[in-house]
Amino acid sequence: MSKPVNPMAIGGFLLGGLLLLIAGLLVFGGGELFKERREFVVYFDSSLNGLNVGAPVKLQGVQIGTVKNIVLQMDPGMQRVLKPVIIEFEPEAMVGLHGQPLPVAHTVEGMRKNAQKLIEAGLRARLEMQSLLTGLLFVDFDFYPDKPARLTGIDYRGIPELPSIPTTTDELKNTAEEVVNKIRKLPLDELVNNLSATLVEIRDLVKSDETQRSREALADALEETKKLVAALNRQTEPLLKETHETVKQTRVLVQEFRGEVRPVLSAAEQALLKATTVLEESRGAIGSVESVAGPDAPLQQALVELRDAARSIRDLTDYLERHPDSVLYGKP
Repeated sequence: MSKPVNPMAIGGFLLGGLLLLIAGLLVFGGGELFKERREFVVYFDSSLNGLNVGAPVKLQGVQIGTVKNIVLQMDPGMQRVLKPVIIEFEPEAMVGLHGQPLPVAHTVEGMRKNAQKLIEAGLRARLEMQSLLTGLLFVDFDFYPDKPARLTGIDYRGIPELPSIPTTTDELKNTAEEVVNKIRKLPLDELVNNLSATLVEIRDLVKSDETQRSREALADALEETKKLVAALNRQTEPLLKETHETVKQTRVLVQEFRGEVRPVLSAAEQALLKATTVLEESRGAIGSVESVAGPDAPLQQALVELRDAARSIRDLTDYLERHPDSVLYGKP
């Protein structure tokens, strides 16, 4: 007869197993179960091939969370397929300037306000490749204040939404498609026909008799111009030599004239100085007879003319001293 099973032993065994399970989760999970997380949703227009659940979520290269879930959302009214990606942020991954923990919102409304501040600062999500070999993707957040914040406005399970921007490959692809579409809109047939007609007209113009005569006339004119330039070169050289000799002779003549005129000018200056002295000495005598000889007297007029003549001779002497070549060329 078998021994009955003790319920206390079974209960103790189950309790011990549960305690071991909890201890294993605490040890091997590293406390992940008790970390506080915040969920956000991001809608990407590009393909999600290579993005898996558990993929890293980074901010400027530093991991701050993971991808929690990827869903296909159908919109029958708009006939489109949406791809909401739910990501989990770890608030402990970001601290303040002094290392203190950042304030964390505990309500959905507070999370929306914090998300709006980040969106206004330029926070955008973009898919980037982890490795060229594996082709796996991750979600990379960065600040792009110059790019518009595109939000769907869909309330997905009350989770706050963050905007996304196309990948670099998608941007290049979209730009190329826009260029191709613009080229397709051009009237290529009309442009080709006009170009062909223009080339035919140019060919006819080049082969015409008028163009041939114009080319011959231009060649003759160039030949005549060449001959004229050669003749001028031959005649200019002797003329330059004669001009050079004339300038040298004029310079020698001016120097000789300056040497001859200088003594004459010095003598005239001395004579003027003596005449001025005599006039100064005779001023007293002239003053004594001033009462007898009026302003219109011959003596007074002679003195005025003598003074003017002395001034003219002095001015002439100064001018010849400054411009001795005026004797040859005259006063300008």
